[in-house]
Amino acid sequence: MQVASIDKQISVCPQITPEDVPDIAQQGFRSIICNRPDGEAADQPTFEEIEAAAKKLGLEVRYQPITAGKVQDEDADAFGAHLALLPKPVLAYCRTGTRSATLWSLSQADTLPVAGILTKTNAAGYDMSGVVRRIANGGRTPTETAEDARFDVVIVGGGAAGISVASSLLSRDSDLAIAVIDPADVHYYQPGWTMVGGGIFSASDTAKTMGSLIPSGVHWLKSAVAAFEPKDNAVILDGCRVVKYDRLVVCPGLKLDWHGVEGLVDTLGKNGVTSNYRYDLAPYTWKLVQEMTSGRAVFTQPPMPIKCAGAPQKAMYLSGDHWTRSRRMDNIDIQFMNAGGVLFGVKDCVPALMDYVARYDATLNFFHNLISIDGPAKKARFEIKEPGADPLQVDVEFDMIHVTPPQTAPDFIRVSPLADAAGWVDVDQATLRHKTYDNIWSLGDVMNAPNAKTAAAARKQAPVVAQNIISDINGHSATAQYDGYGSCPLTVERGKIVLAEFGYGGTLLPSFPRWLVDGTKPTRAAWLLKERILPPVYWRAMLRGKEWMAKPEKVTAA
Repeated sequence: MQVASIDKQISVCPQITPEDVPDIAQQGFRSIICNRPDGEAADQPTFEEIEAAAKKLGLEVRYQPITAGKVQDEDADAFGAHLALLPKPVLAYCRTGTRSATLWSLSQADTLPVAGILTKTNAAGYDMSGVVRRIANGGRTPTETAEDARFDVVIVGGGAAGISVASSLLSRDSDLAIAVIDPADVHYYQPGWTMVGGGIFSASDTAKTMGSLIPSGVHWLKSAVAAFEPKDNAVILDGCRVVKYDRLVVCPGLKLDWHGVEGLVDTLGKNGVTSNYRYDLAPYTWKLVQEMTSGRAVFTQPPMPIKCAGAPQKAMYLSGDHWTRSRRMDNIDIQFMNAGGVLFGVKDCVPALMDYVARYDATLNFFHNLISIDGPAKKARFEIKEPGADPLQVDVEFDMIHVTPPQTAPDFIRVSPLADAAGWVDVDQATLRHKTYDNIWSLGDVMNAPNAKTAAAARKQAPVVAQNIISDINGHSATAQYDGYGSCPLTVERGKIVLAEFGYGGTLLPSFPRWLVDGTKPTRAAWLLKERILPPVYWRAMLRGKEWMAKPEKVTAA
């Protein structure tokens, strides 16, 4: 742990784990304050896990989650109240320690000298100085005259989209000064988590260190973004560091809103409640499937948009296949609860999927949206909103439930000038260039083009963005366009997949001859592609700028 002491009463540090708590107690801390919202990162321990470890050792704990870059005066007041009442000394933590330090600094602004504590700058936020800035800078006092970092291209997000577009840019111009901004230590192959939940992949196969994947020559700024200032061509990082750019690419992914379902965070990973949308929970899905011999299995799908719209039912099919092969299906009741009104958005694929719904005797419940869950009681509450009918709520008992969480754009995107009215980055759906700021592009799950949010979509988008940035650098108009391509390998049984490939409007866009892979039917070739071919293509080609079957289309003249 990198603990930074502010005074005798309060210290701050980056994210802690339950395993750190005994050391915290041994260092003499009597209380812990968590200022990081649950669910900011896929491998982040929940507050409940920290709380349980702390209470075993007699430590007081408080949960005061603060979204990065959005510290308000009332938050500081609440932090000050916690600090006044809790046993001392207190350790506060967030992702880096900066939010906690900011809260302390604001809470003390009326009692300590302003110089060395805090200086208000404008209605949008604060310019931190003194102790807060030193903590944000790893304990060092930065030179006030130092120039802001500046790059030819800044990429926000080091996921599939971000690393791919960085590599595609370098393959076109190796002299570009490129920076990738991402606070995560680990990069995940998220398409593999369905296979982990089905007992095909191990979780460790889907994770690599971020440092091993950032392209050589690309600067990795290991920080979270607090705000955008597009009129000044600047990104503000957590801790108030400013990064300037000539061109900006925005692709931080989306936010899994685990708190969007009442009671969900408290019961994830136990009481039969699981989700393949989290690295540490996908193995629990497989454990539950193996252990279940009878009862009700519920699979949920929230309102769109979500990443990989087929993932909720993939979990259902692979579970049903295992129960069928182990001859337990007669004793298991499968319920699929979908907030939408159709099984899948590409109508040509639906008949094949319905065959498997019948095979596993699954009940389809449309317009059912999960709103709360009581894990110990094994009861889930759904709101039903059928067209033309009054909303109503129903309680459904379960023995196992696979939850797909509600999903939104990240908070720092939704409140930024880059967002549309719904909170997503506002782009032209063909060129992926921002509609207002012509030196900004976006791709991946965070932008508002009406396509599927899948890694396959990002694979096709990255070369388009890279090519159009190079064209812009050379003084030309966009020369590449994105056709809305997305792919969803629907794992209907172990050994067979319905490989849905489609573009804007649900138009089929097959990559292979129909005799090899018919995207409207389950095939073994598609399973081989998913299990054996796509993972190495992801790690060794897509993330390295090798655009196999992903060359961008040229812009069609008007």
